[in-house]
Amino acid sequence: METKLTPSIVFEHFAKINEIPRPSKREEKMIAYLQHFGESRGLDTHVDETGNVIIRKPATPGMENRKTVILQSHMDMVCDKLVDVEFDFDKDAIKTYVDGEWLTADGTTLGADDGIGCAMELAILDSDDIAHGPIECVFTRDEETGLTGAEGMKAGFMTGDYLINLDSEDEGEIFVSCAGGRNTTAQFTFQRQAPQSDAFFLKGSLKGLVGGHSGDDINKKRANAIKILARFIYQEMKRYEGIQLAQFHSGKLHNAIPRDGYFVLAVPNALKENVRADWNIFASDVEDEFHVTDPQMVWNMESTDAEPVIDPQVACRFIQAVQAVDNGIYAICQDEALGGMVETSSNIASVHSGDQTIDILSSQRSNVMSNLDNMCATIAAAFELAGAKVTCGDGYPAWKMRPESKLTELVVDTYKQLFHKAPVVRGIHAGLECGLFSERYPNLDMVSFGPTLRFVHTPDERLHIPTVQMVWDHLLLILKNIPQQA
Repeated sequence: METKLTPSIVFEHFAKINEIPRPSKREEKMIAYLQHFGESRGLDTHVDETGNVIIRKPATPGMENRKTVILQSHMDMVCDKLVDVEFDFDKDAIKTYVDGEWLTADGTTLGADDGIGCAMELAILDSDDIAHGPIECVFTRDEETGLTGAEGMKAGFMTGDYLINLDSEDEGEIFVSCAGGRNTTAQFTFQRQAPQSDAFFLKGSLKGLVGGHSGDDINKKRANAIKILARFIYQEMKRYEGIQLAQFHSGKLHNAIPRDGYFVLAVPNALKENVRADWNIFASDVEDEFHVTDPQMVWNMESTDAEPVIDPQVACRFIQAVQAVDNGIYAICQDEALGGMVETSSNIASVHSGDQTIDILSSQRSNVMSNLDNMCATIAAAFELAGAKVTCGDGYPAWKMRPESKLTELVVDTYKQLFHKAPVVRGIHAGLECGLFSERYPNLDMVSFGPTLRFVHTPDERLHIPTVQMVWDHLLLILKNIPQQA
């Protein structure tokens, strides 16, 4: 029996949103849609110089003296697809389908991160039967590639007392803290050379890894395609002389664990069968190592065309650095109130070799800003020792837990009233825009919650349909019970 999509008004708006191309940094069509949406309904609508949109809706009769609530989501989406799917994220509409209790997309990311949050905001703006005080619905741009929409928002754009961020992925969990983050890039430069005269070229590829969000999923200890591929090359370079690297490509997004990749090696002809045999043994060992987290690994090695190789000394230093660099969990939070959450981590996110450079992107996260600095320095040092040029980005701040939050108290009480159990109140290792808002609006009381999503930032992204109704009911009860202005 097919699961019914309720609340229908939310899913109707989500379907409309998924017809609009909205890649990070290219959200112009979504901005225009939101501006028209607000203005066509006679609502106070503004777009700031960064491209963030705010739509204000007056209180329903009798609730004019309630505190103003900001509902906030980001309008952009991560654009990823299966390698054999033809899809243009700048033109094509996301194709969704129901799989049991889950909504997913046909070979692409679903866009529920954070399209479902946007849909809830639009549904509230479009309704005339919901009790609420004054509301400000805020839609930020470019959250996924650096939170630049929130970064560019000036103080005073929002004027509310409470902020509910609708960008979390586990129903029943209320988030009151998030990690800060920063990207570290490394670049090796080289001149390509002719391969050895007896070179035989082999292309090794790996796909089918689960991947996931480099913050929220880093604690799941999933395989990282970059680390695995570099690990094999490191092993072979230590084992045999004359192994040369021609290509290395893996990863797409700074905030995703790499799911696939490939390399091209030039090996002495006499060693080609040894390398093939090593690859098969290595694949079997790694499959056993990750049999719980990544059970669908697909390995392949085949001969390929000859080409110039990367300077062998540079290639060796590059592989040594990737083998050595920290990846995954670095520290666990010491604050008992955050329940053993990951405090500090790093994810090597993408590696791409070109004609004269190898470019590496990694992302570091921490709820403790001094340890974020330390993690970035650790990653930088590994690549600097190998001779790379390293740059650390500015990043974004952590959102610290507010000890006595009236909004958190209200959110917890209304959840208990609805579902007869307490929600989990915790921090999240992913970055949320609340960290930036806390700098500009230090007195703003904030929480974050949302329906259950799985495999975000991958083509397996899926939304648990029943939890949308739960979050919707909870959100409406919160709005109904917002306290009066002092």
